[in-house]
Amino acid sequence: MSAFPGSAGGTRRKRVVVAGLGDTGVLAAIRLARHADVVGISAKPGLLSGQELGWRLRRPDEWARTNWMPFDRFRGLDPVRTVHATLTGVDLTERTVFARRADGSEVTERYDALVIATGVTNGFWRQPILQSEEEIGAGLRAMHDRLAAAGSIIVVGGGAAAVSSAAQLAIGWPAKRVDLYFPGDRALVHHHPRTWERVAHRLRDLGVGLHPGHRALIPDGFFCDEITSGPVQWCTGQPAAPADAVLWTVGRVRPNTGWLPREVLDADGFVRVTPSLSITGRPEVFALGDVAATDPLRSSARNRADALVARNVRAVFAGRPPRQYRAPKWRWGSVLGVEPTGLDVYTPNGAVFRFPAWAFHRVLLPVVVGWGYYRGVRSNDPLAPATT
Repeated sequence: MSAFPGSAGGTRRKRVVVAGLGDTGVLAAIRLARHADVVGISAKPGLLSGQELGWRLRRPDEWARTNWMPFDRFRGLDPVRTVHATLTGVDLTERTVFARRADGSEVTERYDALVIATGVTNGFWRQPILQSEEEIGAGLRAMHDRLAAAGSIIVVGGGAAAVSSAAQLAIGWPAKRVDLYFPGDRALVHHHPRTWERVAHRLRDLGVGLHPGHRALIPDGFFCDEITSGPVQWCTGQPAAPADAVLWTVGRVRPNTGWLPREVLDADGFVRVTPSLSITGRPEVFALGDVAATDPLRSSARNRADALVARNVRAVFAGRPPRQYRAPKWRWGSVLGVEPTGLDVYTPNGAVFRFPAWAFHRVLLPVVVGWGYYRGVRSNDPLAPATT
């Protein structure tokens, strides 16, 4: 592996600290590990994805096989030193990150480049708290069991998490009454209109009740981070709606940036970035994913900005100009999640590509995701060959 120019002692490999090892942080760390010494700091002992909420609630064990994985399963993370700790601060002048482990011991990590990928807090499924494997596993099962015991479910929200949850719950428990309430004339307002047309048709086929024009009255101090019981009150004037369980997916995201200095944040607490995804005046500090204020949709989380950041970190080390991030107009990707028949992926223009179930499980997951994205994922099956 190549070495980058160092200080007075000659040459040395540069050190990159990746703050946050969620979906985007893991991908960035894997790409950078081939070119620098990488340290990843995470509040979780593995990748706990914030994606595919509906699948996670319907079949948590199946979801966990590809979305909740200890770091040692990723071959691409073998060169990365991971630290299980909560971030507490950073000194941008001294290029030092601070964190705290579960036992209270302090962590200090120096860096030549810093990648901020701490994401956002969103509902019960995306929390920045320090957790063990046992706590995460118990949480996955508890939320599934809570919904399994309910005879009727209301899903509140109009984004992809709400839509996929309504669909997956209806697929998993067809005898339950599942209703989706959203504030506008249509859900998925950040997707192409054709996407919602197709998705709405599928939801009706599944028996999901669609209720446009309903904006929930959310009590002060409630962060929508738990499954509650009805009734749900509406500030748009409709009668309250009863349900045994209420899933709140209203997009009340809060950036996980309490450890960062205020001057690098925008008015909402997200990291302000330049078109190259670096911080103004700090070309060695980058941010990507939901925590980065790239555009109104904060779209770098879903558009492989990890490749751009890795390239730009190397460009800074080599004294080359960085490249710029270009945000798409519409969101795209899987909306309803994995169904028994396969996976539908919606393009930015509203077209849809279907991966049948066999292609999803035998090609998309192991080849495209496992090798293409993660550079190889070890099996969690003790009876499987070591090379899988």
